[in-house]
Amino acid sequence: MLMGFKRLFALLTISACVPTAFAQEASQEAAEEVQRWGVNMTQGVTEVSRTTYDLHMLIFWICVAIGVVVFGVMFYSMWRHRKSKGYKAAQFHESLGVELAWTIVPTLILIGMAIPATKTLYDIYDTKEADLDIMITGYQWKWKYDYLGSDVSFFSNLSTPQSQIQNQQPKTVNYLLEVDEPLVVPVNKKIRFLITANDVIHAWWVPDLAVKKDAIPGFVNESWTRIDEPGIYRGQCAELCGKDHGFMPIVVKAVPEDEYHSWLSDRAAAAARIKELTNKTFTFDELYARGEKIYNSACVACHQANGQGIPGTFPAIAGSKVATGPMDGHMSMVVNGSPTNPAMQAFGAQLSEVDLAAVITYQRSAFGNNMGDTVQPIDILNFKNK
Repeated sequence: MLMGFKRLFALLTISACVPTAFAQEASQEAAEEVQRWGVNMTQGVTEVSRTTYDLHMLIFWICVAIGVVVFGVMFYSMWRHRKSKGYKAAQFHESLGVELAWTIVPTLILIGMAIPATKTLYDIYDTKEADLDIMITGYQWKWKYDYLGSDVSFFSNLSTPQSQIQNQQPKTVNYLLEVDEPLVVPVNKKIRFLITANDVIHAWWVPDLAVKKDAIPGFVNESWTRIDEPGIYRGQCAELCGKDHGFMPIVVKAVPEDEYHSWLSDRAAAAARIKELTNKTFTFDELYARGEKIYNSACVACHQANGQGIPGTFPAIAGSKVATGPMDGHMSMVVNGSPTNPAMQAFGAQLSEVDLAAVITYQRSAFGNNMGDTVQPIDILNFKNK
């Protein structure tokens, strides 16, 4: 690490002091060295991200050059005019030339920095004429995506297995950066993001897209992107939002336009099928199996995989008075949330009637509760309409 720092320092010094093609090559090598360390900005895959990176590097090299010149002159003056050589400090006051120099030169430098910075900021905030609008809503601790102008809407949850989180299995490369439902977008289209939150302040951050916006309850922030190449780009919530802040990843999947339209049609058809299933009567086994999947994605973070909860914070499902009590009370808790504990969210708008019926059925018979009863989707719908 020390040798790498010495090499980097030498490259920075050369690039700042030698205005030649060799210096430009050294500057590029220094930037690559910093990138390998993982301390530089992400160059990204969009025009805005690359412009932001170029602006960052421009200001960085200006600061390096100023530092080299200022400290170089200072150290040279200290060495050249040292007392041991008989020099005495000059006595002067209110030098007009010095006053003008240290006022005009920094002003010109700041103006030179402000011009590209202003242009970049203008581009970052220019959200007009978008080809696609997506509403992003932060929940504790998941993201909801609504494709405005269509019937497609879904939640994106962490999909990293609990066995990895509990250190029971080796962690994968994308540990805590995996989701069950990625945000799918077309390439070469301007996409406007409308970002808000349902409960507390979150922040939607994808470094490769150069997008980082706070998600604030009752307020809508705007951002945009245009992705040049297909790929998968990962991010995280960047605002401390509670117990599972570190378990709230973002995955954006950019695909060709025809593949995107095919995916959108499939999702719209799936949403229509889910609505049709509201009137279907499911068997206990069908509800139990589906409910187990829903529990492991929506409930396990608080109530734990064994249903024991977290003592003093999140109550247990196993043996609880709610899960073994009257069905209406259980449905009210899941659909409307807890009136006394804000940590228990209202899932009525987060899950479909089918998924709500399934997870309630599962909770009433899992973890030793053994109630054996079922709730059907139509029961959930009727409960909501009371």
